[in-house]
Amino acid sequence: MEGDMEEKLLRKSEQKTEVDEEVSLKEKVWSETKKIWLVAGPAIFTRFSTFGVIVVSQAFIGHIGPTELAAYSLVFTVFLRFSNGILLGMASALETLCGQAYGAKQYHMLGIYLQRSWIVLSLTAIFVLPIFIFTTPILKFLGQEEGIAEVAGSISLWLIPVVFSYIVSYTCQMFLQAQSKNMIIAYLAAFSILIHILLSWLLTVKFKLGLSGALLSTILAYWIPNVGQLLFIVCGGCRETWKGFSSLAFKDLWPVVKLSLSAGAMLCVELWYNTILVLLTGNLKNAEVALDALAICININGWEMMISLGFFAAASVRVSNELGRGSSKAAKFSIKMLVLTSFSIGSVLFLIFLFARGYVAYVFTESPEVFNAVANLSPLLAISILLNSVQPVLSGVAIGAGWQSVVAYVNLASYYLVGIPVGVVLGYVFNLQVKGVWMGMLSGVLIQTIVIIVITSKTDWDNQVVIARNRVQKWFVAESEEHDNNQQDA
Repeated sequence: MEGDMEEKLLRKSEQKTEVDEEVSLKEKVWSETKKIWLVAGPAIFTRFSTFGVIVVSQAFIGHIGPTELAAYSLVFTVFLRFSNGILLGMASALETLCGQAYGAKQYHMLGIYLQRSWIVLSLTAIFVLPIFIFTTPILKFLGQEEGIAEVAGSISLWLIPVVFSYIVSYTCQMFLQAQSKNMIIAYLAAFSILIHILLSWLLTVKFKLGLSGALLSTILAYWIPNVGQLLFIVCGGCRETWKGFSSLAFKDLWPVVKLSLSAGAMLCVELWYNTILVLLTGNLKNAEVALDALAICININGWEMMISLGFFAAASVRVSNELGRGSSKAAKFSIKMLVLTSFSIGSVLFLIFLFARGYVAYVFTESPEVFNAVANLSPLLAISILLNSVQPVLSGVAIGAGWQSVVAYVNLASYYLVGIPVGVVLGYVFNLQVKGVWMGMLSGVLIQTIVIIVITSKTDWDNQVVIARNRVQKWFVAESEEHDNNQQDA
């Protein structure tokens, strides 16, 4: 009897598989494309808006004075990017947990994971605070000009609320993206950038509050979307996934800490890579022209990266959802579609910047020397854009699958054992200057991309489904238990 029952179930399973295979490739491609852009579209727009906040602040501060601009650029490039890298990296653990739990239909767990991530990131932010409190003495110790160091110290204190805004911003975005509810994030980002432009003008130009006005507007620009996201989550926008605050958030924190640390290491190693490129360039001959040209190229590359980061978010969501759902075939198909879509966009941009050469530099400068330097770097910029169309997608796949610790080691070896040493040798020993430094850095990105492609292609995705299910079950809390805890907390 049991044998007959098993045989019937097996037949049903085989019939279901045959029906799935009968779905045309065209339908599968169209369905997956919609799912990708449902996440990637709002994510790209949100990142453009967030990047725009930085550009608007820099523009208004630049009109206040050169010392203020230099101090702001220094604090933003070194201190804020440092803390941003740590918090974004550690928050990415939430993408793995929420995405896989949502795919497994354990919806109530998303709210618990969100609260656990708030706790872990808040403690991390407290450890980061001393560099903002003691910015002036740190910069003076490093030999920075006293006037810039003093202004930078004042700016750093103003930007402490921005550091804490990252906690809410990143975690809420990842929580909502896992459910493909990120249109609200895009609407709030658009509203925020418009308010920021208006407030920056009012406070710095109309009421002449100077640096304080520009920084106050910056703080509000970061916190307005956060307040909107929090209200959306707790006031009924996520009824299935948010069941209220719970003391269970303090339970099983150590596994979350470990995953967050490995995720933090993975992204920090990557985000600080470009900072080192700038530092290396600052020590070359004719450093002013080199830095100006590099700044223009990095600025263009930074805008293009907003597109790539949108696909990064889509990759982490799609892969984690499908693994949590138990579909290895869907996960593999999604990866192929993500890479193909992003690479197609990157290829078009690659051709544009390859043939446009340095003409794009006229948007930023009138200097013939800087124009020629940008024209000389354009092929490298084009190659960088092409690599950026693949590498972030693969990093998103790694986060979706929970490979943060593996990719952290790959990044460390590729960037710091290959990329930077090769850049130093080409730039300084072979005297290729900024071109040589950038070529070295690109070699690191290329090796990292190739290694992750090999890892992804050799992966047993059926086994990844088992790993994802084990992770979800390991940290599972029964909905009834959560309900009882919420009542006790109340």
